[in-house]
Amino acid sequence: QSQIQETRMMFDTLLGLQPQVSSAAGGESREDKVLDLAANIYKQIPENIDYEGTAKILALDPCPLNVVLLQEIERYNNLMNEIRDRLVDLEKGIQGLVVMTMELENIFQCIFDGRVPPTWLKAYPSMKPLASWTRDLVARVEQLAKWAVTAHPPTIFWMSGFTFPTGFLTAVLQTSARQNNVSIDTLSWEFSVMTVGDENIIGPPKDGVYIKGLFLQGAGWDIKNSCLVEAKPMELVCQMPTIHFKPVENKKKAAKGMYNAPCYYYPNRAGGAGRASYIVTVELKSGEKMADHWTKRGTALLMSLDY
Repeated sequence: QSQIQETRMMFDTLLGLQPQVSSAAGGESREDKVLDLAANIYKQIPENIDYEGTAKILALDPCPLNVVLLQEIERYNNLMNEIRDRLVDLEKGIQGLVVMTMELENIFQCIFDGRVPPTWLKAYPSMKPLASWTRDLVARVEQLAKWAVTAHPPTIFWMSGFTFPTGFLTAVLQTSARQNNVSIDTLSWEFSVMTVGDENIIGPPKDGVYIKGLFLQGAGWDIKNSCLVEAKPMELVCQMPTIHFKPVENKKKAAKGMYNAPCYYYPNRAGGAGRASYIVTVELKSGEKMADHWTKRGTALLMSLDY
């Protein structure tokens, strides 16, 4: 993994060393290419979610999860407004209608290189290239838009689609604490990896939430025996089945044969920009190997990949 990161850094450096001159002699100029790419991104950005309308609908039920939904809608709407405004400014700048500021120059270069402009990463961290980041953004907004329209939380949550997953998990604990009339301080997580496909999960759990879309790095997953196994050759990550995050009261110490897998927001486990990457520790059955084995492997769960 470290070698892959070093290789990516080298390629980023090589991209930065490209000639910064505009030439249409050999075909499409840099400006024309960026204009096309920017227009394509603009078309893909979804419409804003109706925050005011959703707030009125949810006002009858101000539960913790609905509060999280409204906060997430606000953040994504702000992000999409920022992207649209900057893309419009960039088009005008290229056409000479407005002055190309340093920020617009940076966005121009990022789009040309296929990287996400840093100002667009303030809402949530990501290591994806621009094309897959845009598709990922569309999927994130779709989850929230569907939830907002139906006014009912999804049966299976895509936790990776939240800007602040820790806030979402806290809301789940708060909901459980209110339902069971206990203190939230006494609650912790119990994890159960599902052995059936998502299509067979027809309703939400009685307590807690179903979480999908997590990736396992540094190990493989035996679906039949529901435990960790060695990763297949050349397999860096594998998709995890849906996991039931269940709040439990006064949980005892973890049973033997369990590995505490840290879950990170993205592959940069150290985090960045003053924001931690670590989200939560998920207990997984360690299988035939001891937990120490997976610790040395650096086995962890990731909510987002870098491609």
